[in-house]
Amino acid sequence: MTDLARSPFHGFEQLPLREYAERAYLDYSMYVVLDRALPFIGDGLKPVQRRIIYAMSELGLSAASKHKKSARTVGDVIGKYHPHGDSACYEALVLMAQPFSYRYPLIDGQGNFGSPDDPKSFAAMRYTESKLSPLAEVLLGELGHGTTDWNPNFDGTLEEPTWMPARLPHLLLNGTTGIAVGMATDVPPHNLNELVSALIRLIDEPQTSLEELCEHVRGPDYPTSAEIITPAADLRQIYATGHGSVRARAVWSREANNLVISALPYQVSPSKIIEQIAAQMRAKKLPWLEDIRDESDHANPVRIVLVPRSSRVDAEQLIGHLFATTDLERSFRVNLNVIGLDGRPQVKNLKQLLSEWLRFRTDTVTRRLNHRLEKVERRLHLLDGLLVAFLNLDEVITIIRTEDEPKPVLMERFGLTEEQTDYILETRLRQLARLEEMKIRGEQDALSKERSKIIATLESPAKLKKLIKDELLADAKKFGDERRSPLVTRQAAQALDETELVASEPMTVVLSEKGWVRAAKGHDVDAAGLSYRDGDRLQAAARARSTWQVAFLDNTGRSYSTAVHTLPSARGNGEPLTGRFSPAAGAQFVTATSAEAQQRFVLLTSHGYGFITRFENLIGRNKAGKAMLNLSPGAGVITPAPLGQVETDRIVAVTSSGNLLAIPATELPELDKGKGNKLIEIPKAKLATERVIAVAAVAPGQNLLVQCGARTMTLAFKDLETYLGTRGTRGQLLPRGWQKVDGLAVE
Repeated sequence: MTDLARSPFHGFEQLPLREYAERAYLDYSMYVVLDRALPFIGDGLKPVQRRIIYAMSELGLSAASKHKKSARTVGDVIGKYHPHGDSACYEALVLMAQPFSYRYPLIDGQGNFGSPDDPKSFAAMRYTESKLSPLAEVLLGELGHGTTDWNPNFDGTLEEPTWMPARLPHLLLNGTTGIAVGMATDVPPHNLNELVSALIRLIDEPQTSLEELCEHVRGPDYPTSAEIITPAADLRQIYATGHGSVRARAVWSREANNLVISALPYQVSPSKIIEQIAAQMRAKKLPWLEDIRDESDHANPVRIVLVPRSSRVDAEQLIGHLFATTDLERSFRVNLNVIGLDGRPQVKNLKQLLSEWLRFRTDTVTRRLNHRLEKVERRLHLLDGLLVAFLNLDEVITIIRTEDEPKPVLMERFGLTEEQTDYILETRLRQLARLEEMKIRGEQDALSKERSKIIATLESPAKLKKLIKDELLADAKKFGDERRSPLVTRQAAQALDETELVASEPMTVVLSEKGWVRAAKGHDVDAAGLSYRDGDRLQAAARARSTWQVAFLDNTGRSYSTAVHTLPSARGNGEPLTGRFSPAAGAQFVTATSAEAQQRFVLLTSHGYGFITRFENLIGRNKAGKAMLNLSPGAGVITPAPLGQVETDRIVAVTSSGNLLAIPATELPELDKGKGNKLIEIPKAKLATERVIAVAAVAPGQNLLVQCGARTMTLAFKDLETYLGTRGTRGQLLPRGWQKVDGLAVE
């Protein structure tokens, strides 16, 4: 065995897997947080955005230049500074060029850069052209003035700026969003004039409170003109804590009988709104609305026209419902989490953001002035040497002609520095011949004054503040504009109940023996005369209104309910109730009932047991229904009878043998569900052959109609005295010839 084989191999490091995984994930997390997802407070840019802006400046794509292919820019960015996917880089470029995405776009795009309807519908980068917008000067104007640190690029062949020397708080101007590891950021855009106003207040009065700053920065300012309806107190709370949510609402107006939407919340497309509203119309949840049209064009980027069914439709209620149920009203999360000057991510409030940015700006201006001061002093130093050469031009020329090494001789003879001597030797003779003492001295005087001014500014905090203020005001005058998103005090919209959206119309609900249901307009409908499917016929019909619910009882005593206006039209055969509900196997729907929620009904089984209940107890959301009537073996469900006043009404039941019993309504209990009490007696021996046919509730002044085939016997309220008895008794037989009762009715 060789010595190499015996010795341990040192080409790798042995680590426990847990320690390695923790270290690797922590490194990845820090990279995502600091170098990808969160913006730097100084220039408000993420690395990819910063590299795109810098690469375009290096390509000479200023606002005054011609557009160049976006593919050229993307190629430079990923080839020199950002070795990642070209599609992600191009998307970041497009985003900075979209006026509907960026409040103050940094890139001027030419070609298809997407639309508000579909922001990602932009053309490929080989088709589009781009250059920097005038506002990019705010980021790049001081880049070559010693204002930023430089780092080597990914392969060490080039250098790139660590940050941009922004003259305005770009972070708050355009905002940003990002998701890192364990944290995220959502900074909304703001108005330039408002931010500059707040910064100047903070420069003049460093102790300005956050409440006072909110007098200037009143709220976010999105690229769209949708209203911001978040209360001012809530906005101040957002700026105090650094997180919360902002609610924006579309702008609408009335044109004749139509409703026209002219502005949508940020990042909401017209096609999405139309799709959401159309889906409600298809689901019959917007019966007030007849049509929706998209009339957007170049002149009107957003124009959605809503056509109500009639002029009687309450426009405020309709649009309020749409605000609550679509993206016409939308909330935007705010999370002011940024990387501060200390290089650490932190959620900051408004005053912290502005104060820290002012420190960044002060440091940037100081570095710029010092850089300029160094250049001025170097130029003055060179001019001093040049003036000496001009005043002694003949001697200088002689030394240069006669000496083998003129540099040290000139330095010794005239007391020049090495830098001054090199500059004199590099100056062309013909330039020296034309030089004039007055020009040199004039440049010296101008530079001396500039040096004095720079030194005075650097030594005086007040002058430094004034310089920063003047530059802020100049940029605000050049790039500022009016607020686009108006701040309006409104209540958050509330969705209306479905019944509130439906015009109240009389309807007749028709149920067939095979469980098919439909609804016909009006109450004068011949339900039995409607067309039915082969082998099917009328089972039950209930008078209702389009705003009510309808309840169906099956032969097991369970109740199912749905809105009347959602039922299919009676022009067709309807739809099977099993498509809406899930009854037990073998269960059949036997009757239908509809009324207002507080209406009382008498529920009765064919064995004579029943109780009083309110219609709201028949309503439920469960597709499997809800238990209402407890049926004894062999019992069936009788069509419920509406009840007026419990104190005065009489409840009448009739059996198949012709026994009719009337009792005071007060004798029957009022229950939510159950079996109830015995209303009319049917002997046990006759349960197999005798049953209750119908039940009715008669009020004073009404008549009871006893239907026997084609004949009808009318009993006035006072005539019921003959059949009045105690609950649970047999009742009285109807006259001979009227004992085969088909049903009871009240008029």
